[in-house]
Amino acid sequence: MKAWLIRVVGVVQGVGFRPFIHRIATRSGLRGYVRNLGGSEVEILIEGSEQEFEVFKKLLLTEKPPPAKIEEIRVDEVKPSGFTGFKILKSGTERKKYSMIPPDFAICKDCLQEILDPEDRRFGYVLNSCALCGPRFSMMYTVPYDRENTAMKDFPMCDECRSEYEDPENMRRFHAQGICCRKCGPRIWLETCDGEIVEEVDPIREAARILDEGGIVGVKGVGGYHIAASATDDEVVMELRRRKERPQKPFALMALDIKVVRRHAYTCDLLERALSSPERPIVLFPRREDSLISDLVAPGLDLVGIMLPYTGIHYLLLSNVRDEILIMTSGNRKNLPMCKDPEIARREIGGFVDYFLQHNRRIVNRVDDSVIRPTAGRITMIRRSRGYAPTWIRIKGEFERPVVAFGAELQNTGAVAFDDKIILTQYVGDTDVYENLIDLDSFLRFFVNCYGIDVSKAVLVADMHPGYLSRKLAEMWAERSEAEVVLVQHHHAHVLSVAAERGIREKTIGIAVDGLGYGTDGTLWGGEVLEFDLEGFRRIAHLRPQPMPGGDRATRYPVRMLVGILSTFMEEDEILEVLTTRDLIKGLPGGLRELEICLSQIPDSPRISSMGRVLDAISALLGICMERTYEGEPAMKLEAVASKGRRILGGFELGCGPVIDTSKLFEKILEVEERPENIAYTCIYELGRALARASSKSQGKEVLMSGGAAVNSLLTLAVEEELRSKDIRLFVNERVPPGDGGISLGQVYRCSID
Repeated sequence: MKAWLIRVVGVVQGVGFRPFIHRIATRSGLRGYVRNLGGSEVEILIEGSEQEFEVFKKLLLTEKPPPAKIEEIRVDEVKPSGFTGFKILKSGTERKKYSMIPPDFAICKDCLQEILDPEDRRFGYVLNSCALCGPRFSMMYTVPYDRENTAMKDFPMCDECRSEYEDPENMRRFHAQGICCRKCGPRIWLETCDGEIVEEVDPIREAARILDEGGIVGVKGVGGYHIAASATDDEVVMELRRRKERPQKPFALMALDIKVVRRHAYTCDLLERALSSPERPIVLFPRREDSLISDLVAPGLDLVGIMLPYTGIHYLLLSNVRDEILIMTSGNRKNLPMCKDPEIARREIGGFVDYFLQHNRRIVNRVDDSVIRPTAGRITMIRRSRGYAPTWIRIKGEFERPVVAFGAELQNTGAVAFDDKIILTQYVGDTDVYENLIDLDSFLRFFVNCYGIDVSKAVLVADMHPGYLSRKLAEMWAERSEAEVVLVQHHHAHVLSVAAERGIREKTIGIAVDGLGYGTDGTLWGGEVLEFDLEGFRRIAHLRPQPMPGGDRATRYPVRMLVGILSTFMEEDEILEVLTTRDLIKGLPGGLRELEICLSQIPDSPRISSMGRVLDAISALLGICMERTYEGEPAMKLEAVASKGRRILGGFELGCGPVIDTSKLFEKILEVEERPENIAYTCIYELGRALARASSKSQGKEVLMSGGAAVNSLLTLAVEEELRSKDIRLFVNERVPPGDGGISLGQVYRCSID
């Protein structure tokens, strides 16, 4: 008789892991116990023979629950205690090892089948889940993942659910913390926009009828509210845009199944696997020309974002609507956090919807939908949230002290780090908005508490931009805790995020392409080639700093940025002629008077080496987009036009540094008579090619690229093809967004050691 104490680290809480251990220990003839610990890890003590232990180890690795991820197993032989059976013990609170907090999982096929089976006792119960699926992180108050630490503590189990919960032979419900049914679990109901309950036998069927008749319905989901509406009716889409004050930003869609997706989009195995994964992200697909989806869903874009149902609520709603596809956009006011409480939803978005489909399970942690897209033959993450957060990222090296990172400003995330692990928060949003900044503070405190981080002994990391509110939040934390603050340059953090994913610590070449970041010289950067390591960087090459008359107003109205660039090689009367001939004065709300002001501002305007602003100005010059109503709009619409074009050979080539003169592109555009799609294609391609040529001057065999513009397929393709011709490999972000949502990963990696 021998005994072994085993500690397992990974995604091992909230995934049916303890019931699984109970089953395989019993099958192997072993005695002992299994329990959760306070650091999200699982502790197992087993007694038996060496042969029984070998059987157990094999089953542990080959039959674990699909959502479980084992990252580390520590086994110590201990003195036997004489157990007579195997038990699941009450969770402990001590932290011996840290493990991953489980993310939210989409409803599994077995739970969905129970909802659809008239003979099953859970028939029609749309909040059904089991040990393998359902909400986790979004309903957790703290670790360990036990029912009393989740929103399910409000719903005591009925006798039937309790019987399943205590049955070791019930593989999906034995010790499943979210187990419930219509007798004991959360309930759903339909109400008017001001909270009056609609007395209907089947609230989902009634909500579907309302949607088919052109109504708009707020739907409480897993991590927040959605707003659902017809995706095929122009008038409904237009009305939703009017109510939300969202004139152009694309709406996400939800389709019943993959067959419906194929009716509206061009798919491939790579994208379909991501779409159908337990994470269930929104996937951007090329839209089919014969799709019945309204052009107003994603105006001016060639990609449309679609996700599959990830709860029973969503599935039955889609099953009952005529089109089997709906707009399913975030339930929030512009730039504010997604609503997660009924009272807040009625107040904040009650004016956008006609009805609410509600349930009474609390959403503890707001978790927006994740978004991915195809980029040059690979999948790129746009937003890392539901399904992915808070899964940690392990790095090469470790942290001498814990680290808390506050990210950048737009599309932000934060992060905490310890040992060799980095945990990014879910998507926060733009932290120049107070409510999102408060969420960043709250999300970081949640992880600090869960992982037992002493902030006074931690390093706090922020962007070096003096005006970022995320930096000011870091400084507030430092004042309260007397912790050290480290400032990391924006583009250094971008390329470090790729280095963190790849485990690269040595000196490397990186390309950073985005809207703007505060440079070490006090100017604004955004199209950079850097030689860097964890300690620092050297600026090898960059796009030409261009005047940005009016500052942020030139971001909102890219014709202003265009005027600034044209001023580098044209006189004022020539600029007026270009704008008048091309009917671009309409891109300035103040007309000719604003043009005069804009021209007068140029001598004193900031200079910016931004890839984003150059793409915006090209978009304006070609008449594609002259007002940015959402982040990245002019560049995204330029990419959509370019996707239909071809490269124009000769004349558009740019130098390879150290200063890449982007003014030459605009001179050439004004000289040639070509279709806009060909000009768009060529300009994007040559920008990428120039940056690649500048980066290939080093002796290295790999280049890392990051930044918001790195999601542009054509730009990435150009960089990749140019580098490949010189036998250099390109690496871009895979596990975090290349945009500012990945900045916090690079910030914490800066503080790691060998």
